[in-house]
Amino acid sequence: MKRITAVLLGVVFMMLSVVSVSAQCSICTKTAQQMGEKPAKALNAGILYLMVTPFAVVGFIGYRLWKQNKTDKV
Repeated sequence: MKRITAVLLGVVFMMLSVVSVSAQCSICTKTAQQMGEKPAKALNAGILYLMVTPFAVVGFIGYRLWKQNKTDKV
């Protein structure tokens, strides 16, 4: 149980840490280079937004299953 909690805290910490990330494939990188700096930052932010959504959904489902499993044992 302590290991699961540590892993979950680690994942949450990584998701909440503010770091400049380049989340672009090679095609998106070339497109962003042609657009300029501001549109490239907006494209990168959009890619990161699309990446976080599935992780949030899976995390929520995992949390609910963990919480349900925890209450069943008591």
